[in-house]
This record gives sequence, C-alpha cells and structure tokens, in this order.
Amino acid sequence: MSEKYDSIIIGTGQSGPSLAVRLAQAGRKTAIVERKLFGGTCVNTGCIPTKTLVASARVAYLARRAADFGVMVDGVRVDMARVKARKDAVVRASTEGVEKWLKGTPMLTVYEGHARFEGPHAVRVGDTLLEAGEIFIDVGTRAHVPALPGLDGVEHLTNGTMLELDTLPEHLVVVGGSYIGLEFAQMYRRFGARVTVIEMGPRLIAREDEEVSAAILEILEDEGIEVRLNAKCITLARRGSSVGVGLDCEDEPRGIEGSHLLLAVGRTPNTDDLGLEKAGVKTDARGYITVDEALRTNVPGIWALGDVNGRGAFTHTSYNDYEIVAANLLDNGQRRVSDRVPAYALYIDPPLGRAGMSERDVRQDGRRALVARLPMSRVGRAKERSETQGFMKILVDASSRKILGAAILGIEGDEVIHSILDVMVADAPYTVLERAMHIHPTVSEFIPTLLGKLEPLGETAP
Repeated sequence: MSEKYDSIIIGTGQSGPSLAVRLAQAGRKTAIVERKLFGGTCVNTGCIPTKTLVASARVAYLARRAADFGVMVDGVRVDMARVKARKDAVVRASTEGVEKWLKGTPMLTVYEGHARFEGPHAVRVGDTLLEAGEIFIDVGTRAHVPALPGLDGVEHLTNGTMLELDTLPEHLVVVGGSYIGLEFAQMYRRFGARVTVIEMGPRLIAREDEEVSAAILEILEDEGIEVRLNAKCITLARRGSSVGVGLDCEDEPRGIEGSHLLLAVGRTPNTDDLGLEKAGVKTDARGYITVDEALRTNVPGIWALGDVNGRGAFTHTSYNDYEIVAANLLDNGQRRVSDRVPAYALYIDPPLGRAGMSERDVRQDGRRALVARLPMSRVGRAKERSETQGFMKILVDASSRKILGAAILGIEGDEVIHSILDVMVADAPYTVLERAMHIHPTVSEFIPTLLGKLEPLGETAP
C-alpha cells in the first residue's frame, strides 16, 4: 500500500509535532511517524521526568534542613514508589497530550511504527510506503553505552532505565561526570543513597571553565557525594549481588563496589536503522546527520532537526530548529542556526545557567575582553534562603562593549541567565543591562552590580 503526502515527519520529539501541525495548518497533507513514545526524549526520558524527580529530591533536601529555618520536622522518609508514581503521572499527561494533539489535527495523519527510507522521497512504515517531496528527520539520540571491560557480565542503567527504579539504591555508582550523571548523582544522594561519581577526566563537566567545575565539585562533595577523577581505565565485574568497579586512578582505593551502576557518558544519534544510505543522506563520523545553516541535509527535500543533527543537544535547540524551518518554508524567512546564542543549564541544585562563550572560549579566541565575578554570598536572595553557594561571571568584548558570555552558578541561575541572554540576542551593549532598574530583592538585581565590576581579562585564568 502506498500513500502520497506533501510532507513527512519522522519522530515526535520537540521539533516534529510543532512542525507537523504547522504544515498541516498551512494546508499541506502531512504524515508524522512515531515508533515508540510520543514526545521524544524530553517528555519520556529527559527533561520532564528528571526535573520532576529533581523537584522531589529538593523537597527531601529542604525537609532535612527545616530546622535551619526554625521549622521542626520529626524525621524525613522518602517513599520511592510514590516519587516514581508522581513522575509517571507527569510524564503520562505530557505524552498523552502530544498524541491527542497530533491525532486531532486536520490534514495530519499519525503512523505508529518504525520508519525506514527506501529512497530520497519514500519512507516505509510496516506495510505502508509513504511518499512526499519534503521529509523531516527528528529521531533524536539515545544513551551511549561504552565498551567497558566486563560490561557484559553486569547489570547497568542508563538515563532511561534509571527512571524505572521505584526503590532506593544502597550505593549508586555513576560513570560519567557531566550533565546527566551529575543531576542523577545529586538527586539520588538527596533521596538517601550513597553515591559515587567516576570521571575519566581531571575534572567534572570539562566543557565548563575550571572555576565552574571546581565549584560544582565542592557543592556535590558538601552533600556527601564521593567523586573520583582521573579514572583512566574502568573495569567492571559482578560481586555477588553488587557491581565491582575497578579504577586506574591517581588516588586510592582502586576499587569501588556498588549496588547499582549508571552509565552517563554521552549520547548516540538514532541514525543507524533509518536506511539513510538508500536516501543518500550523509552523516558525520559519529553518526549525526550533517546539515547546513537552514537545517537542510545534502539531499534536496530532506531536513534534519533536533539532537540528531548535532547542532544542539537540548529541548530548546530542537524547538528552535522547528522555528527556523517553519519560518523559512512558510513565512519567507531567512533564519539560520548561527543566529542563536548558545544557552543551556545544568540542573543540579543550585543550578548553572550558561549563555554564549565561556572564559576559555574567549581566551582561545584571542580577543580583548573584560570580566567580572561576584560570589552568590553577596546576593540578598541567596542569603535569605541560606543558599549562598556559587558565583556569577560575565565576559564583555572590550571594543564593542557587547556581552560575550556568562555563567551563573547559584540559586535561580537557570532563570537569571535570561536577562543576559536577551541582551545578547538583541546585540545591545552591556550598558543597556547595567543601567536597567531591577526589582529588589531578587538575584537579577545583582546583574547591573556585576557589570559595574568589569575589569580587563588577565593573561591567565584565576
């Protein structure tokens, strides 16, 4: 059986559904294909479930600290089954909402099954061949599972299977000291588990500046999380009902035994079973689909959006991909990927909000710059809530006075960063933000204060 459409979208992550509905509303006969879970990574195994768990973990953390605020609580017990049930309910509402939205949209047909290319304009789903002049790939990524010695003999978890736990691990060992691993590490420590993080590199989240990594390490260790760095070689072995992890580290001990093992060492694009070779779509050495500034692949009439194109690894970059494609196709726009300012957050507590270039980026770029730093201990909102960990840092081009980048590690840092990001997007000088009147008492009110402390960036990092 063959069906002809104007447009086909493969995948229902953050890009696909919005684009499908927009195309259908524009009068294009559209099909969208989902092989498993409506909503993609964010809704099912990413942002929504993990941040729901983070919220539960924060409540447990604050309950244990209640006496610090003059509130007396007689004991704190975390019911992991109820924590998981709450998470499942939030996820279910989101996935069902996406499915209902798509299936209720006129001019849009939903196919459930695995889509594979049979040519540049043909996709097979089960027994049905779908044909269209425009095809949009939005298939996302999955957890990367490294070939660690001994892995075949032990049970392990990824970010997806970790979400199915309804009991508390006695000792969670996290391999990977980056964004996903650290969020789970702090979350489960706050639930009450012993947690050890193993990182092969010399510091956590290596893409960040060293002072950011050091501050995050301090935050996690203050909560009782054990961190092992410079684990050059990691081996795994079954130890009865536990997992033995052997380390080639500079520090002792050289072995760790845990009840549960979480692998959080990056992502792999879902491109190995799409039949891309039949369509002639090119990928890079890691399997990501190569695209241009308008998210077009090398094959006319085929686009790649979301994590699968390697041009962003976040829900917001995926949604922005949709906005770029929709504007260019339907609104006579000229939008490009390079128009956006990179921005993201690390959702430990307190969170890290990042926008633009890091200090390391600026130094490598070689430009003259100004920098300012302010500890969160100076911020009234942080002191009022007894959450003074972290700092703010901002970098400015010395010639143009435009903001190059910023890092806010501290209470509400994931929200405050937007005041800086918006000025960057507007391509305005930092003085616009410095002269703004902000509300007191907030974290944001200290951004103008921070900008008033700008000084030349030295030759070496602090």
